[in-house]
Amino acid sequence: MASGEDRLIERYFRPLARDPAALGLSDDAATIKPPAGCDLVLTTDGVIEGVHFFADDPAEAIARKALRANLSDLAAKGAEPIGFLMSLALSAKADEKWLAGFAKGLGGDAETYRCPLLGGDTDRTPGLISVSISAFGALPHGTMVKRAGARAGDLIVVTGSIGDAALGLALRRDPALAGRMRLNEKERAHLAGRYLLPEPRIALAEALREHAHAAIDISDGLAGDLTKLAAASHLSMRVESERLPLSTAAQKMIAADPALLETVLGGGDDYEILAAVPSTALPALQGAAKSAGISLSEIGKVGEGEGAEIIGPGGGAIELLCPSFSHF
Repeated sequence: MASGEDRLIERYFRPLARDPAALGLSDDAATIKPPAGCDLVLTTDGVIEGVHFFADDPAEAIARKALRANLSDLAAKGAEPIGFLMSLALSAKADEKWLAGFAKGLGGDAETYRCPLLGGDTDRTPGLISVSISAFGALPHGTMVKRAGARAGDLIVVTGSIGDAALGLALRRDPALAGRMRLNEKERAHLAGRYLLPEPRIALAEALREHAHAAIDISDGLAGDLTKLAAASHLSMRVESERLPLSTAAQKMIAADPALLETVLGGGDDYEILAAVPSTALPALQGAAKSAGISLSEIGKVGEGEGAEIIGPGGGAIELLCPSFSHF
């Protein structure tokens, strides 16, 4: 007789596991074989209710955010997705409607990004819902873009815009903030959407392999992840705040309250790619980004020495009380 867990898997997740490597979710493990001449790239990340998402967020969006956070890591390494495992801890509120929405969002993104579900585990928890995903990617042997590898003279570039997700979180915590900042509905929705649903830059993976010396995805805030990138390469990285790509909504909020610049720089959840690129390769990377419909901005330069700085309009380094998101 099938258990409740077996029935849950049969109804919601087995339909998503169409790749032969998943063995129809009928075994305790899956088997994958990377393409010939390729390395496997492995990453893991998770989301927890009350930490990474709100209790009333749509289940569909929660699933997509969990998968996309991992896809963002793969993109920054220059890897193409090949599959993922998922561990799901469900509270009593995860009823049939919630599970249906979750499976819909997960399945949609698995198909969109060609990253099939290969297996996992489901548990009941007396606490909060949590979703942990381990994703696997592949790339030609020896071509992974590491954090280490930047060279003095490289240009620092970033995809998309910075700070929108952190400002979107601020709006969720204080709904009246949008009114005080005089945001229109389009601007408010943009910021809220950027927090709820990141956009992994998978379309830029191949170009990053070809042109970037080092890269990291921005999950903990630009300032903190810039520091990590500089430390890994044992070099200095200097970014100019006036060159940062900011959305219209972010610009409006900072103009109304300059203290929000710290939220933009250190808030996290951007899931954009920060990379060090030789100046000779910048045009090619810009061309690839344009073709993929991704904006790419040059914001600074790599130099000798060590450390990371974000330079303000007056020419001095911006001092941040909290330069990076941290769980601890």
